[in-house]
Amino acid sequence: MRLNELPPHEAALIRVIDWTALKAGEARRMRELGFDEGVRVETLHRGPVGMDPIACRVGRMTIALRRKTAAAVSVEPFPMAAE
Repeated sequence: MRLNELPPHEAALIRVIDWTALKAGEARRMRELGFDEGVRVETLHRGPVGMDPIACRVGRMTIALRRKTAAAVSVEPFPMAAE
């Protein structure tokens, strides 16, 4: 499943990030914000127009990503109780 497909308020682990699908600046920004394989991520909500941007929580930060950027992130959902 891709991060842009993860339903709101569901948590997941980042499995793979297709860095080649991102522009250099986007990839650098995502790395700086803590996106990496094995990191927990949660979708919070989506924007009203075209479901863009997607608000995600990585660690204690809330980050807005465009759907196209979120599509480069493969995730594996897990139950919230597993935290």
